Amino acid sequence: MVGHAPAVSVLAVEDGLVLGVEQRRPAVAHATWEIPAGLIDPGETPARAAQRELAEETQLAGDLEFVAGFYVSPGFTDEHVSLFHATNLTPAHGVPDETEDLKVSWRELDALLAGLREGTLRTSAATVAGLLHAATLRPA
Repeated sequence: MVGHAPAVSVLAVEDGLVLGVEQRRPAVAHATWEIPAGLIDPGETPARAAQRELAEETQLAGDLEFVAGFYVSPGFTDEHVSLFHATNLTPAHGVPDETEDLKVSWRELDALLAGLREGTLRTSAATVAGLLHAATLRPA
C-alpha cells in the first residue's frame, strides 16, 4: 500500500478550449498534458489548494465549484483527488513551483476527447475525469 497526500485538479474551459499544462513525468518516461493539479498542503482546504495550484501553474484565478472527489487507484494507494471547475478566469500572480517545468496551453475539448477514445492522449486520471465532466457541460 502506498500512502499519498490528498490532491486537487482544476478544470477550466472557455469557448471549447481546455486549459492544461504539459510537463515531463519521470514515472512514465514522457511528457503528459494535464489540467492544473497538485497536492493539498497541511492545513489547507481543497478549494484553497485548487486556487493556489491554478495560480502557480497558469497565472490565472477563477471562481471554483467542486465537481467530484475520487480515488486515483484504490487497489494500492489512498490518493484522493478533489476536482474543481474554474470559471470567470482572471490574471493572477502565482509563484511557480521551482521543481516543475510546465508549458501552459489551451486545447480543443473535442480533440482531447478524441485523444482519450483513441488512446493517444498521455494524461492523468484526474484529467480524464475533468474532460468527461467538460463533455457534460456542452449544450445538447
